[in-house]
Amino acid sequence: MKTLEKIWAQLEEILVIISLSVMTLVTFVYVLVNNLYDPFFSLADSFPSMASFFESLAMFCMTMAQEMTWSNAVTKACFGVLIFLGTSYGVRTAGHIGIDALVKRFGHATQRKVSIVACLFCLLYAVIIFIASYDWVKAMFIADVGAEDLHAFGIKVWHIGAIVPIAFVLIFFRFLEIFMRLIAGKQTDLGLADEAGDAVKLQDHQE
Repeated sequence: MKTLEKIWAQLEEILVIISLSVMTLVTFVYVLVNNLYDPFFSLADSFPSMASFFESLAMFCMTMAQEMTWSNAVTKACFGVLIFLGTSYGVRTAGHIGIDALVKRFGHATQRKVSIVACLFCLLYAVIIFIASYDWVKAMFIADVGAEDLHAFGIKVWHIGAIVPIAFVLIFFRFLEIFMRLIAGKQTDLGLADEAGDAVKLQDHQE
């Protein structure tokens, strides 16, 4: 069970890293080629003896930039994957900010009860979004609509949208894990990030 959980966590991290890397690389390449052809044309004018060389580089960059109309769509798709998988990852690693200043004024028993109720609402929210997103993906699958600027690669809208129900399944199980720990008394809150506490600890450390 622990091995499966470790593989699941690593897969989640790998997908987040891949999404961020592809998004960054595609954006970098597009911005690069979209801004290089003008300097190459200027170099061709400045060095007539090498004009053909610089003009060929300029035309290559211009053609590549014009053909990369899909770059924006790929970036948005990767950003969507990053957001939804990142949400699940944030639940697991306590990366989400907790608005619990009032709750922390209560005793541990009360904190635990409030956290159980809050966790139930999180689980309900995950189920609602999963059902709604699944119905939408199913409709897009039946309609067989091609993704904007990516249909030439055989990518459909439902291929990209499928990340939403998948992510909310992961989110549901992440909160289910928290709920089980709360019921077992292994923790008293949702395990969210405490920025104020971290800031105080950092200040104390610096002093």
